[in-house]
Amino acid sequence: MTMAMVIIFLLGIGNFTLHKAVLESRHPMLGQMPWFVHMLGGRLTLVTEFLILLAALLLASNGWPGLAWGYLAYTALNCFAAWLILTDRI
Repeated sequence: MTMAMVIIFLLGIGNFTLHKAVLESRHPMLGQMPWFVHMLGGRLTLVTEFLILLAALLLASNGWPGLAWGYLAYTALNCFAAWLILTDRI
């Protein structure tokens, strides 16, 4: 259980880093997001990212260590999306 929490925490650091890089990229697609995404300078999406991380950590600490695989898949999707955005492929 502890190893799952460490893995989820480290993946969460990576997710926050990617998220921040995408927000700072000023990609034109970010301008097309709904108004509530732009509240607080995009920090609302970082709060959402934190809540997802918190939920994953709480579930893993309460007997769901397999959730680390789910969070790994979530991180892989985030990595792919960030790569597409940061390299101007979309």
